[in-house]
Formats: sequence, C-alpha cells, structure tokens
Amino acid sequence: MNAFVKAVAQAETAMRALFPETPLQLNDYLSRKYGAEIWLKREDLTPVRSYKIRGAFNFISRAVKTADENAVFVCASAGNHAQGFAFACRHFGRKGVVFMPVTTPQQKIDKTRAFGAEFIEIKLVGDIFDVCYAASQEYAEANKGVMVPPFDHAGIIEGQATVALEIERQLPDGKKPDFVFLPVGGGGLSGGVTQYFTALGWKTAYRFIEPQGAASLKGSLEAGKRIKLSQVDNFVDGAAVAEIGKENFKLLKGFDKNIVITVPENRLCSTIVEMLNIEGVVLEPAGALGIDALKDFKKSELKGKRIVIVVSGGNFDFERLPDVKERALRYEGLKKYFIFRFPQRPGALRSFLDLLGPEDDVARFEYLKKSARNFGSVLIGIETKDAANFKILEKKFAEAGWAYQDITDNQVLADFII
Repeated sequence: MNAFVKAVAQAETAMRALFPETPLQLNDYLSRKYGAEIWLKREDLTPVRSYKIRGAFNFISRAVKTADENAVFVCASAGNHAQGFAFACRHFGRKGVVFMPVTTPQQKIDKTRAFGAEFIEIKLVGDIFDVCYAASQEYAEANKGVMVPPFDHAGIIEGQATVALEIERQLPDGKKPDFVFLPVGGGGLSGGVTQYFTALGWKTAYRFIEPQGAASLKGSLEAGKRIKLSQVDNFVDGAAVAEIGKENFKLLKGFDKNIVITVPENRLCSTIVEMLNIEGVVLEPAGALGIDALKDFKKSELKGKRIVIVVSGGNFDFERLPDVKERALRYEGLKKYFIFRFPQRPGALRSFLDLLGPEDDVARFEYLKKSARNFGSVLIGIETKDAANFKILEKKFAEAGWAYQDITDNQVLADFII
C-alpha cells in the first residue's frame, strides 16, 4: 500500500471516533438539470458543517502523542478551521488558543467558543488576517505552543484526503467518476484528494473551482510558481486565500491551468439561493463553488457523465442572506440600479412611475444630490419578474427623454452606493 494511502486510512479510522462518514448523495435535481449523474459529497454535514474538521483533527491527534501534556495548541482563523480546531481540542481535552481578527462576525466567534467550550480561549487581534496570523505565531513561539496550520502541512493534507477515501468506498458499482469538482482556497483539500486518487491509479478528470476574486491557484499555475494576490475579495470567505499553500502547490503544479474554473461571486449567490429554495440545502459561498461551476459547461459536455462535487461547507450566516439575494437578483437580471437625471418639477415622479409595467417595482429611490437647479441625481433600484422587462423599460426611458446611467454591473459604485 502506498505510504500516503496508508496514512490517510489511519487518519480515517481514528476520525470515526469523532464523527461518521459524510454522505455521498446522488442529487436528482442537479442530475436532471444537467443531464448527468451528479453526486454531492456533503461535507456540510460534519459536526462543524465543514471538511476542515478532518485536517485539524488529524494534525492534533498526532501532535498529542509527542507534545508536552501541558502544551497549548494555537491556530489563526476567522472561519471553518477555527471551528474544526476547537472541536478537536475539546475532543482531546487539550487547551487551544484561537486568534481571530477583530472584524470577525460575532456569530463565528460564538460558534467557535461553543465547539471548544472550556478548552478554548479566543483572542481578537488586528483588523486583517495577516496581522492576526503573525500574532498567533508570536504567541505560539513565546509559549512553546503547537501551531496548527489551516492547510499547508502534510498532516492537514492527509486529514482532508479522507474525503477521497470515503468517496472511493461510497460510490456504487465501482464505477469511477468522469469528473471530480474540488473547491480551492489554500489547496489542502484539492492536494489531498488528487494525491489519494492518483495513488489509486484513478484516471478521472479534475476541475478546481475558485472565486474570481481570490483565484490564487489559477494565477500560480499561469505563472508557473506560487504567486500572492495583491487583493482578495473576501465575499467567499471560506476560499479567500491570497497565496496557495507551499506543500499543496507541489501537489497541484502539474495540472493544466485551464482546468481551474473561476466563478463570479454574483452568480455564486444565485446558486446558493437556488439550492436553498429548491433543495432546502444551506450552503456557504465556498460550499457552493463546485455546484456553481456546472454552469460553465455546455449540457452536451456533461450529458451522461458521472460527476462528484465536494460540497465543502454550510456555515452560512443568515445575516448575509439579504446581500446574497441582492447579488443573485442582479446576476439574474431581475434587479437593476440606475442613476437618473431627475427634473425638479411637480409631477416628475408620477411621470416616471407611469413608465413602469405591471411586473416592475421600485425597490430603491434616493436623491444622491439635490440642489436648487432644474435637475437632481437620483438612485433608483427597479426589480421585475422577467429580465426581458428591462429592455421594454429602457426603450420607454429613451422615448420619454430620461437621461440615466445603468450602474448595476459597476461593482465599485455598487459597493459604495447600493
């Protein structure tokens, strides 16, 4: 048996003391929609609703055998790694210290504390992750602590690879998948899964899925070396990593850059809402990456194929739901924002409203700049039931002589104004 496969098997055996294997489910809705056989590996159903518990548990389970019994375990994370770490510390009865940025939502702080109970201490440091991570390293060094990395370590990679072992065991009839879709952040999951299946001799095709605003793997494969992104969009917080892990890139650098799919964040929101409304499945943005990537394929490319998608997590903060719905409507063309040059005269608003159709609704009306002049700038948001209605509206606006600018797809303006 290959040494890596053996290590993964040992990790999986130990892990069963913590939680049962997560289901691999044939999804009827997606299979019918794309004409394929689509299986979802439901990592959103672990005790911490993310696959991250696997790597953290494996790393700590080995470290407790060699570390001093009073040694403190340390991690830096504002999300799923922190929760997996906390759960593992409580399981082994070892003290853990979690460093989180001051900007971490209270919901994530509370969940981490709940998973770790009395074994976890949380320290809020810095406004950005880099400052927080540096503080955690200083603390670990000063206190002779054991640093538990989020993805860039052999023990973490072996733990995440237990996902692949379970997939191998759970697939019916022994038929290998034609595609395996893997979300990518730091690369621990994708590095582990591909290494495991390669060791088994699988010839399956992979697709690595990243958010457009944090495509560190794609950039690194294009450059032929690890690169660090100068800016990262944190919307897909579970995959918002500026630089792919060093050890993970060693495992992934041989793959073609063209098999990395980068998905737009607004389209991803549409997929989150779709899965919630139709399937009743709550997914965090990173957890929906693989499902969303199906939209990049022609139906003929997927027809009859067996596809396994790793659903990496379901830690969704419902306070984000209004923003997710907003982005989804904008992507689907059902909601648009305009800045109108609005005449300052009685009856102007009525004249404007008369142009709207029976399926159109004003969702926002706000003066951006009102003065004693004849015109003022007004932000107007319009929501409709059919995207084609906007073509009719824009024609009416032109015929009536209204001057306006469509700012719906201007993300910079949207972030500041909408």
